[in-house]
Amino acid sequence: MHVLIEYGVAVLTIMSPFLFSFDATAAKLVAVLIGAGILVLAVLTDAPTGIARSLPVASHVVLDYVISLLLIVAPFVFGFSDDDTGATAYFLVIGIGYVLLAVLTRYRPQTA
Repeated sequence: MHVLIEYGVAVLTIMSPFLFSFDATAAKLVAVLIGAGILVLAVLTDAPTGIARSLPVASHVVLDYVISLLLIVAPFVFGFSDDDTGATAYFLVIGIGYVLLAVLTRYRPQTA
């Protein structure tokens, strides 16, 4: 279920500049890049919904937290927090939601 939600978050994040009319060029670029990164993460994860299944779940968990942090700090680091409140709100909401997804997921070891 976790990775299926990630596919949705990835597509939504890639499309967010167009759906929510981000003004800042940095917000648009960062959204597309982070969305693509989430999509690659979902595709590579060694889970039933992963396609390539080459990334261990333990690494996936660490990257979930890294991506969450990146989403939350991106508006401030890339300088669009003052110029584009819609993009800032999107990044904060998705970042907090993404960390909650990671915290609330019960990761089980795969059996052979």
